[in-house]
Amino acid sequence: MEARQTLKQELDAITAWEHSQKDLWFWEKLGRLPFQVLDKLTPKIVHRKLGQLLDELGGYIQNGGKYLVKKERVLERLGVTSLEEVPYLPLATMDRACDELIDARVTFAQLQGAATGIGGALTLAVDIPALLGLALKTLQEIAIIYGYDPNEKQERIFVVKCLQFVAADIVGKKAILDEISSFSSQRGHVFSELQGWREVIMTFRDQYGWKKLFQAVPIIGVIFGSLFNKSFMEEIAEAGKMLYRKRRIIEKLKQFEPDV
Repeated sequence: MEARQTLKQELDAITAWEHSQKDLWFWEKLGRLPFQVLDKLTPKIVHRKLGQLLDELGGYIQNGGKYLVKKERVLERLGVTSLEEVPYLPLATMDRACDELIDARVTFAQLQGAATGIGGALTLAVDIPALLGLALKTLQEIAIIYGYDPNEKQERIFVVKCLQFVAADIVGKKAILDEISSFSSQRGHVFSELQGWREVIMTFRDQYGWKKLFQAVPIIGVIFGSLFNKSFMEEIAEAGKMLYRKRRIIEKLKQFEPDV
């Protein structure tokens, strides 16, 4: 069993990270253009794909759809055969497996962005759903690494909340962190309804859409596509790791509490 003090130090580090998320870099503030401007600049084919993604995201929340991952492949990274064994692993083992997974997924996203940047707007419409699909799968894999089952609807909602957190503004991030903090203690109540899940897609467009438009320029889009996908996946993976890691640390700390 890990030392209580060590776990508390790790929890403090995550809390510091949460505080750092409550401000936006100038680059991000510049990127939040008015909706009307983005509507005019965004190609129609991309709008159609975004509408399709709304339906797919709703399907993912309800039944997992095509985005569910194979637990067995992820468990192999941890050297265990069942999800029930994961909570008893050292935190360092989980972290190591998570970091290896993140490196692989970020590299894949970077290559995907470069490949889809070659064809301009047409391949951009392919890249957006592929990138969001990869983000959903990566968050599910991180969930499994820290001992949580994305086959459960409540965990799929948590995955979408992680995705929403990355795309949210300062007020949104604070609200989501407050919501997530009570997840373990009130799981059947707080997340019985996922309000505003459509905002995940719309906020994604509002925050990142103008950057992705550079990817719509053939050839030049290779550079922008690669850099954007790398940055996006790094942010998604970091948020997923921190938020799931926090839950696992809190669960481990409960082992030190006396039975009542």
